[in-house]
Amino acid sequence: MSKIKKSVYGFLRGSFLTDESAFNNWRIIIFVVGLLLIMISSSHKADKKVIKISELNKLKRELRAEYVDTGTILMRMKMESSIREKAKHRGLMPSQTPPKKIKVTYKNE
Repeated sequence: MSKIKKSVYGFLRGSFLTDESAFNNWRIIIFVVGLLLIMISSSHKADKKVIKISELNKLKRELRAEYVDTGTILMRMKMESSIREKAKHRGLMPSQTPPKKIKVTYKNE
């Protein structure tokens, strides 16, 4: 068998975990597994934050639409025609004579 075949065969059998330098191999393997666990957990946390951001954006759009609708209703309620209509139901009519300006003068003594 050639040297490459022996090394591939030894790797597949797992002999790198049981020979003399196995301690160094185990340290590297544990380190890599630890890094992988950290990467997976940070990926999950990032996904949760992305989902939360999308939910908050959806809520923001809903609240903005409600704000615009409420503002439109308020503007319609403040219109003179709607106020006249409500006053008419209560028996109030606009004055036929325009208002007069009252001027107040003070005398300095």
